[in-house]
Amino acid sequence: MLSPEKNDLLTRVGKGTPMGELLRRYWHPVAGVSEFSGRPIKPVRVLGEDLVLYKDQAGNFGLVDRQCPHRRADLAYGMVEACGLRCNYHGWLFDHSGKCLEQPFEDIAHPERGMRDRIEIKAYPVQAKAGMVWAYLGPAPAPPLPDWEPFSWPNGFVQVVISEVPCNWFQCQENSIDPVHFEWMHENWGQRLRGNDEARAPRHLQLEFEEFEYGFVYKRVKEDTTKDDPNWTIGRVCLWPNGFFLGEHFEWRVPIDDENTLSVTWKFTRVPKEQEPYVQEEIPTWTGPVFDEAGNWITSHVMNQDFLAWAGQGRITDRTQEHLGQSDRGILLLRRRFFAELEVLASGGKLKGRVALSYDASWSWPVSSSVVVGKTTVRDLKARS
Repeated sequence: MLSPEKNDLLTRVGKGTPMGELLRRYWHPVAGVSEFSGRPIKPVRVLGEDLVLYKDQAGNFGLVDRQCPHRRADLAYGMVEACGLRCNYHGWLFDHSGKCLEQPFEDIAHPERGMRDRIEIKAYPVQAKAGMVWAYLGPAPAPPLPDWEPFSWPNGFVQVVISEVPCNWFQCQENSIDPVHFEWMHENWGQRLRGNDEARAPRHLQLEFEEFEYGFVYKRVKEDTTKDDPNWTIGRVCLWPNGFFLGEHFEWRVPIDDENTLSVTWKFTRVPKEQEPYVQEEIPTWTGPVFDEAGNWITSHVMNQDFLAWAGQGRITDRTQEHLGQSDRGILLLRRRFFAELEVLASGGKLKGRVALSYDASWSWPVSSSVVVGKTTVRDLKARS
């Protein structure tokens, strides 16, 4: 169990909090590119900050404070123009860097005062990649946006699924390094949901956890597998700081605020051989529902089963009341690394998993990274700067 103070360190993500400042040193997916095909503006809340994400008429994305610095009007209803976002209240225009380009009446009344040159709006770097829009909310300079190898896989159909989960991000991420829950939630309970009360999933017999530069690998042996199975030779990746990689898809748990999380899934499905070569024109974005029309949790899909488990722990899990066992060794490893990285941040050291401006040959990779299953290896997750 953790003390209330340590639990707060892991879960509080607002600006100025230790974890909030750590997570601001990384890029986070905050929307799907295809969401802007119709309406080019979307209000978003990330790490407790209310912002507006937009795509200007030149095709460039911008991310700025939701409130106009003039009279605090809501820029979610602003007008997207060729080079920025204009407030619909008095017409102030801002570019993606936060610079004020126009103040229509002030520019006429007193152009000599140069008032617009003294006004800026809070703005953050934003980039589009792999069908997602990514944001960096930390101090300059921003690190390179990770370009994971699967983003370049050919001959596949890619889609992005986004859901809002009513709980803290950290209990979502702990799920990424918890292999035993597959046996019970997705297999045993999943069978019960389908009316099969007699089914029993093979038990887990052995677990192993390894750390590498971009996260952790967990490996497992079950009653129906051996150490020759990909679940042991390859394993699955808990991606630092808030992601998960499973063969053909990524998942990210992006903090909306202390009590809500944006679940972002990037899914690759290889097309049949007879359809190759296949080039996808646009990556669709879907909103994954959490509740059905009656207000009940949807439990028919694996991700929704996870959502139920995460949110069922409360908005913020009370870790002073937990009792951890051997199945939770990965969770303990994850927590210790986060506490250590908070100290690294405070001391100004090199943070784990940030893509460097140049390749560092000292970075280590799991021993299993050379073993291939299909087209996927742990080494596929190496980021290219």
